[in-house]
Amino acid sequence: MASSPARNSVVPVGIDLGTTYSCLSYLTPQGQPVTLANGEGELSTPSAVLFDGHDVIVGTEALRHSVASPERVVQHAKRHMGDPHKCWVFDGRVYRPKDIASFIVKKLLDAASTQLGTIRHAVITVPAQFSELQRRDTVEAGIQAGLERVDIINEPVAAAMCYVLGEGMWFAELANDQTVLVFDLGGGTFDLSLVQYNRQHVRVLASGGDLRLGGLDWNRALEDNACDLFTKESISDPRMDRESMQALALEVEQAKRSLSVRPRSSLVVQHAGRRKGYTIEREQFEALTKQLVDRTESLTQEMLKANKLGWARIDTVLATGGASRMPMIRNMLQRISGTTLNQALSPDQSICHGAAYYAGMLLSGRKLEKSVLNKQAATRLSTFKQQSVSGRSLGILVRDMQAGHRLPHFLLPANTPLPCAYQQKFGTAIPNQKKVHLHIIESGTSPDEPFVEIGECEITGLPENLPATSPIEVTIRYDEQARVHVEAVDITSGQRAETTIIRPASSTPVEGAATIQPAVQRPAIVSPADQFSMLPSGSAQAIPVQASPVAAKSSPPKAKAVAVKAEPERQRKLVTVRPAPISVEDSEMPVPLCNQCGEALDSKGRCLHCESATANRKAGKPPARPGAAVNELQIKTEPMKSPPKAPQQRPRQK
Repeated sequence: MASSPARNSVVPVGIDLGTTYSCLSYLTPQGQPVTLANGEGELSTPSAVLFDGHDVIVGTEALRHSVASPERVVQHAKRHMGDPHKCWVFDGRVYRPKDIASFIVKKLLDAASTQLGTIRHAVITVPAQFSELQRRDTVEAGIQAGLERVDIINEPVAAAMCYVLGEGMWFAELANDQTVLVFDLGGGTFDLSLVQYNRQHVRVLASGGDLRLGGLDWNRALEDNACDLFTKESISDPRMDRESMQALALEVEQAKRSLSVRPRSSLVVQHAGRRKGYTIEREQFEALTKQLVDRTESLTQEMLKANKLGWARIDTVLATGGASRMPMIRNMLQRISGTTLNQALSPDQSICHGAAYYAGMLLSGRKLEKSVLNKQAATRLSTFKQQSVSGRSLGILVRDMQAGHRLPHFLLPANTPLPCAYQQKFGTAIPNQKKVHLHIIESGTSPDEPFVEIGECEITGLPENLPATSPIEVTIRYDEQARVHVEAVDITSGQRAETTIIRPASSTPVEGAATIQPAVQRPAIVSPADQFSMLPSGSAQAIPVQASPVAAKSSPPKAKAVAVKAEPERQRKLVTVRPAPISVEDSEMPVPLCNQCGEALDSKGRCLHCESATANRKAGKPPARPGAAVNELQIKTEPMKSPPKAPQQRPRQK
């Protein structure tokens, strides 16, 4: 049994804040992760919250009362993180998803503090596809729970780190990098990551998944089937009564778990004074949920195809997340991969353990805090590095000068290695423009989902009589934990503005930075019915930044500018809205420029002036006067060096 750490030292703590279950782990002085039990002695705490008058009850006790008082119990709040419109009202008080999450985190911290002492810093895991708003809410939940500092790590990365750091020193014998597919199917979300690792680092190559796919969807298939069977024998439908459905939900969860280890199970439906039992065969369950399994298979194959990898290049398939225990999932993975799954990870504890390892890495990089880790463990963790990728595309809204409406322009594509920066020149939209207003946006998890505005930044005090399309240089940075930093410079006057879209207490704004407006006050969500595609021409200037395991700084160091590989067409689709009335704010938006002549591009990404000059040159005519053929807007990119050649994939070892 692991010994308790010294109370006067900082203990690395990781928290897996799950949709259905949550847990907390810490590192021993020897650097080994240990999961702590909650007050009831359980290693996993149900992510359920009961509001009983003035008392807030979390965990199994909340689930026990959920049948009698379903209207006072909140479950699966993680699926609503980042949604400014979702709330629950109890006894006249309004609770947001982050408030529910904070009660769950506090439950874990209170139990852990009896053994570890006061916990001021923790790493909390999030799905790789979480947006900036969802990540921000997660950090705020940790702060509300009493933490002074919160860092985050993507769940598949945490699982991969648990696998690499927990397997022992045999990694010292690796001659080449290994490639692993992390298949993380939790209670509410599905995450995929392609990860390369060796004895010194874990590097994410790409991520994917579905935030609305998880074990809950398998449960609902069973619930609907049971309700259909009951309704055939009765005139009353259990789906019309919350208490009946809450009781059925508990029955279905147990039946689903039983079917992972037995060929059949049973469940009971109680409704309208009647009680009816049903036997569920595993084959029947698999038939009911085949489309869900097909969905996970399709997403997995698509990610491999998008990254030009075949199964022969995958050395290991790691399945984690509680729902990955289902035989139908494991059989599907073995069928499509052609290999036996690596079952070294605990589906329930691996992500939490990986978060604890990352907390140890961060702590080992700090010189002013006394760590509980011994010298050997601290040295090992301080030299180990992890690098993730962006889960969403990042950009700004620009103005269509002719049509008079906003267009999204994504600067950093999804799956860009972190940390990184992207730089591009834009132009003022109107003559004598007094300021430039930048609206920072993030894409959805797929081209079919709307973008969301996550913050703002503006340059004020522009020079008098500034002509239209005067150049403004914009740099957007992602740091190691996907925090967003924005800098804009008016090249004419040198006036600049910068801001950091910050998750509270994880960092602090730079002195003199522009004030960021909370995105929840200004949602800019686009209906999928209003979308169309538009591709940028050329490639922009990308500034990669060296990754570090220590806490991210507000301004990552600059590195030599290199080109970023052009993203696949399906990833470069942009989303826009129907024309809206022009406002003063719209006129302050920037206009993308041509990288050759500085003229505004049209709505199809073309520079009409350059096209005309090329045509005239071929015909032996004099070049057209600059500006004569330009009448619209579009996207400007910086000239760049040729992108470095991608390293060749090694053949799979037999």
